Amino acid sequence: MFMYVVRIIGVSGISMIPTLYDKDMVVLLNASIASISPGDVIVFKQERYSDIPLVKRVIATQGQTVDIDFQTGTVYVDNAVSTYVDEPTYRSYDVTFPITVEEGKLFVMGDNRDESFDSRASTIGQIDERSVLGKVAFVVYPFSRFGDKP
Repeated sequence: MFMYVVRIIGVSGISMIPTLYDKDMVVLLNASIASISPGDVIVFKQERYSDIPLVKRVIATQGQTVDIDFQTGTVYVDNAVSTYVDEPTYRSYDVTFPITVEEGKLFVMGDNRDESFDSRASTIGQIDERSVLGKVAFVVYPFSRFGDKP
């Protein structure tokens, strides 16, 4: 059985702006090789939503509690302000907060918080770690941003 260590994948959509842009190409590290932590940008498949790989930032891992103050746009993880992204979070969907991340799951959000459909919506929800294709290592295209890390 063949298992890739790295591969190149294209970004589709605006949910990760200003970190990643539509049509960016990124190097993806195999999920079984790369340990995943809050702050990492991952690519995953969410069968309930679509069969297209999605790119989001990990906000919290199993056992951590996420809360969002939609008035101030502040994201909290275990009562501490999440500092991975400066973009405020005013848009809510149908998930009630605070929420504790289940075992084997990840809570993800796009960096373009008010234009991202992510774990705040039950149709995406918490991501099963087994659906993660890999962790984004760096941008390879456009060449002007070659080597940029998310």
